[in-house]
Amino acid sequence: MARPHREDLTGLVARAIAPGVVVWAAIVGIGLLISGPLGGLAKDEEAVNESLAAGRTPTWNTVTMVWSLIGNTEYVIAVCVLVSLVLLWRTRDWVFSIVPVVAISLQSTIFVLATLVVGRQRPTVPHLDPAPPTSSYPSGHVGASTALYLTFALLAARIERTWLRVLTTVVCLALPLLVTYARLYRGMHHVTDVTVGLLNGIACALLAWGWWRWSARRRSSVDQRAEAAVS
Repeated sequence: MARPHREDLTGLVARAIAPGVVVWAAIVGIGLLISGPLGGLAKDEEAVNESLAAGRTPTWNTVTMVWSLIGNTEYVIAVCVLVSLVLLWRTRDWVFSIVPVVAISLQSTIFVLATLVVGRQRPTVPHLDPAPPTSSYPSGHVGASTALYLTFALLAARIERTWLRVLTTVVCLALPLLVTYARLYRGMHHVTDVTVGLLNGIACALLAWGWWRWSARRRSSVDQRAEAAVS
């Protein structure tokens, strides 16, 4: 069973956490621009929220409620833990199995720290969801669902059956988009909030995935050198 070693943990810091600091700085910088010099952008964004709110129907209120729940913290954590345990059971590879955990943990940390700096108010339309004690920028629901399901889509490349690999990838890529629309429709975020949330999730998924690929190459190289020494 492959377990994370000191080199893997050092690589995690260098290849995921350190770049994550850069991602956080970029997100905060964009947020400060939106809430400062580019504050006029909020008027155009409010028009989008108002248009969606004006077209609400009971059916779409229910549908988007389900889509919004996909990005809830408790659901994201539950799905992440369950899938990670299944991956560990099937692959016996600790490093591979914790890639989703790394992705959502990194995303959550960046999101929370960014909201502490950028305190943006939510859209002025009626809100259909309870507002969590964080600011509107960036969207945590969108960021978390994107980090989780994009990571699943990347990991799905190892599925041997083509139809299952394609189906899994399509579903995993579609879910964050459903969450994105739901958060806009339900008046919880501005367009830039969900856009930056998407970018945050994508960045964290790619950083976690890149760390695993580096770790896999490192371990493969170590194994090859060990085999060469024996022979």
